Amino acid sequence: MLDELRELYQEVILDHGKNPRNFRRPEKPEREAAGKNPLCGDQVVVYVDVDKNECIVDVSFLGKGCAISIASASMMTEIVKGKSITEAKTLFDDFRKMCTTDDFNLESEDGDEEIERLQVLSGVRQFPVRVKCATLAWHALDAAVHGVEEISTE
Repeated sequence: MLDELRELYQEVILDHGKNPRNFRRPEKPEREAAGKNPLCGDQVVVYVDVDKNECIVDVSFLGKGCAISIASASMMTEIVKGKSITEAKTLFDDFRKMCTTDDFNLESEDGDEEIERLQVLSGVRQFPVRVKCATLAWHALDAAVHGVEEISTE
């Protein structure tokens, strides 16, 4: 059963890596930030449009990198669209905790559906260098909504 689950997770990551969702530059992005991971060369630019209520109405990205980096960016854009900036920040904090904490318990973290979807990326916890790949787009999103033009995972 565990092998079947692992295989399913790999399929989801490969699908998002090969067919990233929201992979585009909008004509006139309201906010954007570039993210770089100097350790492996992953690069991403996240574009965000936020309405007057601080709700993310559109988010997209362009970039190049490993399957984990691109899959994480793709999944992030699907999940945060329609969320408030505060909700997106909470998701990012939970996602980062899931990727770095061995005893992260999904059930104790309110069992959010979004975190469950992101759980396919939790395997990076076993490879600390890959955590930066998985969180790169999230750092760029956080930078974009706060008016920071560029971030590095170093």
